[in-house]
Amino acid sequence: MGEAYFYHLTHTPLEVTLPMLLGKARGAGWAIAVRGTSPDRMDWLDQKLWLGPEDAFLPHGLAGGDHDALQPVLLTTGAAANDPACLMTVDGAEVTAEEVKALQRTCILFDGTDPQAVQHARGQWKSLTDAGCGAKYWSEETGSWQMKAEKAAV
Repeated sequence: MGEAYFYHLTHTPLEVTLPMLLGKARGAGWAIAVRGTSPDRMDWLDQKLWLGPEDAFLPHGLAGGDHDALQPVLLTTGAAANDPACLMTVDGAEVTAEEVKALQRTCILFDGTDPQAVQHARGQWKSLTDAGCGAKYWSEETGSWQMKAEKAAV
């Protein structure tokens, strides 16, 4: 049974935090789906990932291609065709308790400077933990990532 990790972005932008987390998940040998809410935003993230340092390149693709099932990292706005072990959501994309329980890890990244995003993440925390999912809340308010809250799976 997996857990949901909530990442409250306050100092480091999504385009910096996401590649770091993707690298860690790839290091664990996981296929990853990155779920967003807008195709344009997924295209923007795709461009940012291509511009990363050559020695830290993350092989990835946008959903809708011929090889979606083979992508180690698939950027999508819906279900993932690459059989991910890890799901990372951005921009308030939805995730269900069933998905959290079925995956190794679910990461929910949200913009801490946007009050609506913070409120949405709080709602997701409550919904997922009320459904029995384990969850951890990570904050970078001190300048480095620290776990600030944890709720065990039931």
